Formats: sequence, structure tokens, C-alpha cells
Amino acid sequence: MSLTPPLNLNNDGWLSPARHCPSPHCDERPDGEISLLVVHCISLPPGRFGGPHIDRLFLGNLNPDEDPYFAGIHQLTVSAHCLIRRDGELVQYVPFSKRAWHAGRSCFEGRERCNDFSIGIELEGTDTGNYTAAQYRQLTAVSRLLLAHYPAITPARIVGHSDIAPGRKTDPGTGFDWDFVERLQETP
Repeated sequence: MSLTPPLNLNNDGWLSPARHCPSPHCDERPDGEISLLVVHCISLPPGRFGGPHIDRLFLGNLNPDEDPYFAGIHQLTVSAHCLIRRDGELVQYVPFSKRAWHAGRSCFEGRERCNDFSIGIELEGTDTGNYTAAQYRQLTAVSRLLLAHYPAITPARIVGHSDIAPGRKTDPGTGFDWDFVERLQETP
């Protein structure tokens, strides 16, 4: 019995069930290509889980006075397609048809600007900690759906932020279980 409800993807690129928080930090994909899945991690403030701060960052309304760390990041125009919270809650900020601003300076197999052709999924966590079983269940469900809808994404094209921005990024980190990719190919 699956503990994660079946996911659906509508024609506009939105998942259900998921909490939708449309971010202004996105634009059109230059070629419409979707061929890479990038796994990230985030917590705001760093190392603290829960609360509204990740939503606020991706929506462009993070209050710099709420935490000293926010003073240095509140003006960023960043987003991800999805966030998977510690309890497995799925939040979507950008439809997959659009380009989310998650990868920054990046390169995969000699191609720069990975935002142009990738989907970015954030896991609530730190690059030095572990992730929850609920997060892996949800990440597996989302990844299987994306593999089915976007055949150019293969298990070999599921990477970490650290893989496309080495030396600049370390997420999803040492605690991330990359064996989840092998389990994607098992029968659900």
C-alpha cells in the first residue's frame, strides 16, 4: 500500500495533489526542452525546518528583519519547480512548462544554463543532514511521473545541484541516498 497519493500532471504543468504557490521568478523556456532533473536542498533559516520562509523566498516577499540571515538573501529572485517538505508535503511554485530559476551558473554534459532545460526539486533539509522517508517517497512519486511525461529525462539525467555547479554548490549533500534513482526502475 502506497502512503503517497497518486500524482497527476495537468496540461499546464501543475501537479496534483500539491499546494500551489505560483512564483513570479520564472519565465519561458527558450526551446521548450525538458531533459534534466536537478535535486537541491534548502532550509530557512539554515538548519531550521518548517515555517513560511522558503515560500516567501520563492515568492519574493522574504522579510529581511525576521532573521539576520535573511538580510543577505531577501532580494534574490530564485525559485524551484517544487519543494518537498520534511513530512512529504509537496509544494509547487513553477509549472514544469516554464523555466524556474534554481540552478544559477551551471553546466551539464558541456551545456551551460541548466535552468533552460531542467526541472528543479528542492528537499527541505541541509547538505550535511539526512532526509526523511516521507521525502523519498514523494521524490520517488514525482520523479516517476516526470520520467513518464518527459522521456528525455532518464535516471542518468537525475543529478544533484553539486553535479551541475561543482565547487559552488554542495547540495543535496552527503546525506542524500542516491540509491533512490535505482529504485525508480522497480515496479511501484
